[in-house]
Order: sequence, then C-alpha cells, then structure tokens
Amino acid sequence: MSIIPIIDLSDPQGPRAVADAIGRTCRETGFFLITGHGANPEIIERGWQASRAFFDRPVEEKLTAVMPYPGYPYGYSPVKGETLAASLGDAKPADLKETFSFGPSAFQRLDHKPADDAEAFVFSANPWPLGGDEFRLATQAYYREMSALAGRIMRFFALALDLEETYFDRFIDREASALRLLNYPDLTEDPVPGQLRAGVHSDYGSITILMQEDAPGGLEVKGLDGEWHRVPAVAGSFVINIGDLMQRWTNDQWKSTLHRVTIPPRDLGRSARRQSMAFFHQPNWDAAIACIPTCLKPGETAKYPPVGSGEYLASKFRSTVVKA
Repeated sequence: MSIIPIIDLSDPQGPRAVADAIGRTCRETGFFLITGHGANPEIIERGWQASRAFFDRPVEEKLTAVMPYPGYPYGYSPVKGETLAASLGDAKPADLKETFSFGPSAFQRLDHKPADDAEAFVFSANPWPLGGDEFRLATQAYYREMSALAGRIMRFFALALDLEETYFDRFIDREASALRLLNYPDLTEDPVPGQLRAGVHSDYGSITILMQEDAPGGLEVKGLDGEWHRVPAVAGSFVINIGDLMQRWTNDQWKSTLHRVTIPPRDLGRSARRQSMAFFHQPNWDAAIACIPTCLKPGETAKYPPVGSGEYLASKFRSTVVKA
C-alpha cells in the first residue's frame, strides 16, 4: 500500500476535513495526490500535448530556445544539462532528462525594473522556440491554471496550520513561480554509477504541482522508514509536495521530502520514455520567509533566520548547474 495518500479537495465533509488530511501527510511525508481539484481539463490536455510536441521536435529546433548560459533559469536544457543532487551538495553524474522552463517574466509588466540580483534572476527573460506561438500559448495557459490551483491549496495549508484561510495570500500575490516541462527519453547508453533520471533532491519553494504519466523509471519518495517508495500515477490527479521554504515556514513541522526519478529497467522490450510537467510555486521574490507563529511552542525559538524567497531560489538553482 502506498504511503502517498489521495486527498479529494472537494470532500463533501468540507474544507476543514481536507485541511486536516493535508496537515497529517505534510507532517509525515510532505507528498500527496489530489483529486477534485477543479483545474480545467482542456487546458491541462493542451499543455500536455504541447509539451509532448516540443520534445518530439528535432534537437536543432529545441536549441533555438536553449538557456543562454549555464545557470540561466529558463529555456531549453538538453539531456545531462543539470545535476539536481548538487542542490544538496552531493557530487553525482548529470541527470538523464531534458527540460524546458519558463518563469514569471512571461506575465510581467515591461516597465518593471528589478530591485536586486535575486529579483533580476527570478524575472529573467524567457527564451521561446521558433515555429509559431501555439506552444507558448498552451503552456502559459497551463501555468495560469496551476497558479490558481496553488492559491487554493495554500488556503487549505493555512487552515491546516490554524491560521486565517487568507494568511498566505499576501505572500503569493506577485509569485515568482516557474513551470518546468520534463522529458526522460529512452536510454541510449548504460548509465554510469550513481546516475539517475533526476538525482535525489528536495524542491525549493512552497508547493510543487506535478502532472506525471504512468511510465517505467518513475518518481520515488524517501519515507520516514528510510526506504524509497514509488509515487503512484493516478489518472486525473496531481502529485503535490511541499518545498524547502514551506518546511522553514513551519519550523520543520512539515517535511520537504527527498525524492528522485529512477532509471528504468533496460530489458523492458518497450519504450520507457516518461513525461511530466512540474509547476514550482514560489512566494513573491521579496517575501521574507520566517517561522509562522502557530508553529512555535511556548518557549521555543525558530530554527531558521528569515530568508528572502528569491534569494533562496536563486542560490539553490545555481548550485545545480553542470560544471564543465
């Protein structure tokens, strides 16, 4: 039986029951599946198909949107372009995946001037591939849909933490979120020791909303028992997990759990290609993430000093760059 629960956001018992279920799993694994989420299925399907079509394009076409330099946050990154385990200070081989990412500058006012390096990084320009606007429009619509869903989930989080339902609204009204499209192609060579499709890591922000397909070599979570557990792919659901900033917000009461994407068996006799879409919800770039008052017991002190949302995101992302 999976350690990853399925939580129906439309539970007829009401928001309090949903919040209680979320609070329990966030204290244990920080991972759960959601159904009854209300996201528009047509927008989801268009985004998924646009992502598939992009990764099916010849590599020279994908490279028209390549990240301008190593460490740039947005654009296309080819296979072996990133090492996620490095975000934890772990030297591992590069990941066997390709990605396309874009961030909040796709929706930003053109007259806005970054206040500092962290904001300039988070709001970097988005490269887009040549060949029409269908891909951009479909994926931007998906981003907006996930942003709205994240806002609804954050209200359940507030209730779970004994806060006013709107507590987090002021921290996410100018969010610095990013959408990452991921393709894990069939292996053309044997991986080197320690190599994974996505190395062991935790996510950096508040929430990750993941759409995944049921394919070999999938997502695994490290449980409290120290073992790796497969995250099931359930039609019509999203995988939700909390990130480092939410763990800091809750003074470690909630868990930003380690996870990875494994290498599929080589003798399947069929394709092991895997696709996913990850929406990384990030508080406003200048939000100060400090311990929530309800997460401090009498006489207890916060485990972490306040940290800027954009500052933390920029430092973690840059650490994953593959060094030449």
